[in-house]
Amino acid sequence: MPVLLAVTLLSANPVLASSQGMPALASVNAAAAVAGDDALLFGKNADRPVPIASITKLMTALVVVESGQDMNEWLTFEERHVPAAANAWTRIRVGSRLKRSDVLRIALMSSENFAAYTLARSYPDGFDGFVAAMNAKAVELGMDNTRFVDPTGLSVENVSSASDLVRLANAALAHPLIGEYSTTGYYRAEFRGPRYSLSFGNTNALVHRQSWGVGLSKTGYLTEAGRCLIMVSEMDSKPVITVLLDSLGTRSPMGDAGRIKRWLASGDPGSVAAAAKRYEQEKNAAWAATEGSQTARINQ
Repeated sequence: MPVLLAVTLLSANPVLASSQGMPALASVNAAAAVAGDDALLFGKNADRPVPIASITKLMTALVVVESGQDMNEWLTFEERHVPAAANAWTRIRVGSRLKRSDVLRIALMSSENFAAYTLARSYPDGFDGFVAAMNAKAVELGMDNTRFVDPTGLSVENVSSASDLVRLANAALAHPLIGEYSTTGYYRAEFRGPRYSLSFGNTNALVHRQSWGVGLSKTGYLTEAGRCLIMVSEMDSKPVITVLLDSLGTRSPMGDAGRIKRWLASGDPGSVAAAAKRYEQEKNAAWAATEGSQTARINQ
């Protein structure tokens, strides 16, 4: 662990650093741990249950891989039986088919929502059974602040905490296939019925940088969830899980990952832009207000 440094905050400065010597992060909620260990190196609102958007798909992948289903089976992309909770635009044609392994790959590396839905729809116990299996796995892993209502993350009712997601990452690491598929840089999927192909790219730019040694990755975004990232990468000569939930900008989670990497190597907490800090303060204030109103109702 790096030596904790005391840093003075200057209100006139356009950047703000951490006053506790912990890494200064744009993400509202965060956690980091050495891979294989659920104990946190540090946490920031780490037990707060919040929407996690497409980070959900990491649990979707875990349920699929542990189900023992044939990865070479051709799955059909059927019309949704219920409307998506948010924008579910896709380039994949209804009625076309793709091998389960390829469906899983594009769900992870490119966050393809129709792919995640199709994985659940083709589960032996059906869509509802798949969601039940996701929640059962969360209970098994001790993810006490976690609940799933769909396999894509398009619903804001899919919630978890940064510390819970460390547990999920450790479980996913036991399956090399999840690591491989989630860190695929580019992939061209070959569909049948009709025959056509589509190219997909990874939603995490850091998988393309060899210096990061990314072994597991998943991004997420909803308006309510902000920008999210869960990743296992090489930091200070160790594989480290980083969970970053609810950032303002597209590149903010990657910037936070860089700040954590420097902090582990040198103890330097770094700094974040004032706009990101304001966003964090507003989100924390909103959370505090929600907690206060819930407590008042309980006490009535």
